[in-house]
Amino acid sequence: MRIGLIGKKLGHSFSKMIHEKLIDQPYELIELDEQQLVEFMETKAFKAINVTIPYKETVMQYCDEIDEQALAIHAVNAIVNRNGRLIATNTDFTGLMLMLKQHNIVIKDKCCCVLGTGGTSKTAQAVLKAMGAKEILVAGRNKPAPIISYEALKQHQEIQVFINATSVGMYPNNDDQIIDLADFGQLEAVADVIYNPLTTRLCQQAEELKLKHVNGLKMLVAQAKAACEFFHDIALDDEKIHQITDEIYKDMANIVIIGMPSSGKTTLSQELAKISDKRLVDIDEEIVRREQRTIREIFDTEGEARFREIETAICKDLAKQTKLIISCGGGIIKNEENMRSLAQNGIIFHIRRNLDALLVDDSRPLSSSKERLMAMEKERMPLYQKYSQFEIDNNSTIEAALKQIKERFDEVTCN
Repeated sequence: MRIGLIGKKLGHSFSKMIHEKLIDQPYELIELDEQQLVEFMETKAFKAINVTIPYKETVMQYCDEIDEQALAIHAVNAIVNRNGRLIATNTDFTGLMLMLKQHNIVIKDKCCCVLGTGGTSKTAQAVLKAMGAKEILVAGRNKPAPIISYEALKQHQEIQVFINATSVGMYPNNDDQIIDLADFGQLEAVADVIYNPLTTRLCQQAEELKLKHVNGLKMLVAQAKAACEFFHDIALDDEKIHQITDEIYKDMANIVIIGMPSSGKTTLSQELAKISDKRLVDIDEEIVRREQRTIREIFDTEGEARFREIETAICKDLAKQTKLIISCGGGIIKNEENMRSLAQNGIIFHIRRNLDALLVDDSRPLSSSKERLMAMEKERMPLYQKYSQFEIDNNSTIEAALKQIKERFDEVTCN
């Protein structure tokens, strides 16, 4: 009898990884279209299942028993087959509440707004009510009152907390953002239920505005723990939530290496790849591979502007992936969009080497003389410092620089 997750598209789900960390038992990802869903639910050929979009409400008609919490939300995400009877609950409620509490997002007596009107929105509304929100607004598209249109939200300057319960900004549409947080002067915090990418555009803007913010990874792990307990009739330690969240973040997060030409980015990236299970990608090498010509040839025939266009397109593609070591060309920081994309799934390290140790390279158009290198450093250094989370000194040994990177990476991924 199968245990797993059902949904329409599950190729990038973390659920299998999480459940198999929680309990040593196979967990499947089961993609079903609408017709397959009917057959699957009617034959009941499973022991226990999680349910994700777009079927959280649809599956309710097949359940023999639904607990009060799931009925109130009108959405189910966990079903157990007990001797042919399908018993259902909703563990998203537990996961979202824990996520908000763990990140000190205060709900009591606050004006809150839920973005979206689907099953996850109903869960968020129930959680906000249980946590004592003063007012709960709901925003959506093409819905009658009291649902507020996204365009009309600006009129509600009283909003203090947003919860994004839509899929806007989720992989592969990482660049999408549902609202502009800068429009809300009283805003204090943002919670996004999306966990892929690890940091959504919405949360990136919240960080820029110095607002409390959290993506949905901890919610995903917490609800999975509750589902696992429901499936197997066991109790698991809450510490597993934090442990598994950290493990997943550390496993999935990219290591992004930026810095001046000949600062040691390539060597450090290669050494990092040897001691980790992350795949190395050099953006300059990827440009040459895809374009089937050298960087010098691109500069000479089409100019730097065209080179930067190619670089940005490849950068955005790679930034959506996970478990990578991304070695960047020296000029990657000249486009803010590059850096925002890389930061969604990555931790960015600036490799710094003294100017007199940098090499003149005739094959690199922008570092073909010492004078050019000096001008380049003056222009770029403020950008390297702006976009990196950590600066790594690479003026002694490779081993010392590697040690710094590993320590800083562990700091941010094990919290």
